[in-house]
Amino acid sequence: MSLLPFLKKKAPPAPTADAQVAAFLKDYSIEVMPRTAEKIEDFQSLLPAGTRVYIAHIDGTPIADMVATARRLARDGYAVMPHFPARIIKDRATLDDWIARYRGEAGVEQALLLAGGLTLPHGDFENSMQLLESGAFADFKRLHVAGHPEGNRDIDPDGSDTNVSDALRWKQRFSDTTDAQMALATQFCFEAEPIIAWADALRDAGITLPIHIGIAGPAKLQTMIKFAMACGVGPSLRVLQRRAMDVTKLLLPYEPDEVITALAAHKAANPDFTVASVHFFPLGGIKTNAKWAMDHGGDNARPANPQKDPA
Repeated sequence: MSLLPFLKKKAPPAPTADAQVAAFLKDYSIEVMPRTAEKIEDFQSLLPAGTRVYIAHIDGTPIADMVATARRLARDGYAVMPHFPARIIKDRATLDDWIARYRGEAGVEQALLLAGGLTLPHGDFENSMQLLESGAFADFKRLHVAGHPEGNRDIDPDGSDTNVSDALRWKQRFSDTTDAQMALATQFCFEAEPIIAWADALRDAGITLPIHIGIAGPAKLQTMIKFAMACGVGPSLRVLQRRAMDVTKLLLPYEPDEVITALAAHKAANPDFTVASVHFFPLGGIKTNAKWAMDHGGDNARPANPQKDPA
């Protein structure tokens, strides 16, 4: 009688990390929301020590939930960067209260300042420049602002980049006057060429803020297309559209291998490329995104507590 059926199957070998991709993924960041963070039992089994974790503030989310999430992540050793969407902040008193709670309860020293997705402001603030001008973030060590590699129809309804470019020049001048480290955090894209062209054009125009490029993590194709259309992703959406037309790939999940590999190769060949870091939007789930990073990032994506199986 054969003993083969009783032998334990060997686990498939772990993917070998491409050296350029692994280098490009060093110090990647990731975005969570209070409701998605609640589903994660142990972030330390998923994310490298010190990972910057953005906390997205969706309109209607209580500030208490945001601060509780920040406190938990900070306690686990992560660099917390909550969103401050200008258009959902009623007034200066509200802004000061949020900052006091984040700093007092979670030791927050970093913030992403953005206009937010609302058409009309809830109160006194309409854009991130007003938040910067307020002086409320004077003691923060790092401030990120939004970048738009494929434009933004909310800001430039005519399809140009006039208003976006004016805002970036303003933010560059502000960066030159503050002690805080500043960078551009962008919407997610699916194609490397538009990102490279945009980053090079900014550099040529004298805008040298480091770029933390938004990348969508692995997810079902249908999920990815839904989020991309809702978030106003531009020309690189064609990558998903082409995939949707290929019946052999229609049911397979989207993974960011192609765009990451291309950007990593460009960075390796052009060290002055201003894309400094990857920022993940885990549209298919935080665990799924973290597992992809582990498979491709080598030691740069090793979780803080690798002993625990993230599955």
